Amino acid sequence: MGWWLDILQNFLLAGSTLFSIVNPMGGALIFAQMTGDRSHADRIALARRIGLYAAAVMLVSLWLGAYLLAFFGITVPALRIAGGLVVATSGWRLLFTAEHHEDRKQAQVNDEMGSDDVAFFPLTMPLTTGPGTISVAIALGANRPGEGAELAAFGLGASAAAIGVAAAVWLAYSSADWITSLLGPGRVRIIARLAAFILLCVGVQITLSGFMEALRAAGIGHAA
Repeated sequence: MGWWLDILQNFLLAGSTLFSIVNPMGGALIFAQMTGDRSHADRIALARRIGLYAAAVMLVSLWLGAYLLAFFGITVPALRIAGGLVVATSGWRLLFTAEHHEDRKQAQVNDEMGSDDVAFFPLTMPLTTGPGTISVAIALGANRPGEGAELAAFGLGASAAAIGVAAAVWLAYSSADWITSLLGPGRVRIIARLAAFILLCVGVQITLSGFMEALRAAGIGHAA
């Protein structure tokens, strides 16, 4: 009984942490905006692929992320800075390009959406499971138990949580048409602008966090 409680505890811890940073409902509104020229069937297919890619990103980050970063000599602060800049750039384009250059933006989005790998970039990386999600998953994996039943409980609970969050992404993105229809065009435009602004802020915050971590690692900024 205690082993199952350990699995549940790890599931709740990893699930609540990953769900809050992935934010499937907020991502669904951005997904709806970026795939506005697609048919409903295309959106359903994209949502399924994004869900699968998101699960892969979280699971790889959870189990292999720390080793991959060490292999390439990449620090978590560097990951945060680079990823934060990508997220902030995406938010900036969604917010300002759409407002002042609608036609050019739509043509650009159409070109991007026509790419075969668009489900992974930019819809999965960095808009769904970006550097924040990767950093959290790596941190969770780095703190896993070393061996035995505790490691097995962590593996089952955390992996199930990652798959569950990916399933929530799949469901939310598949329902993007229904969500936008329920809200109406006017509210969708307002919420899309807010979502783009929040995405810009998230990118800036991730970048600032990366800089602060880098400064702390260098011993800068500590109280004398």
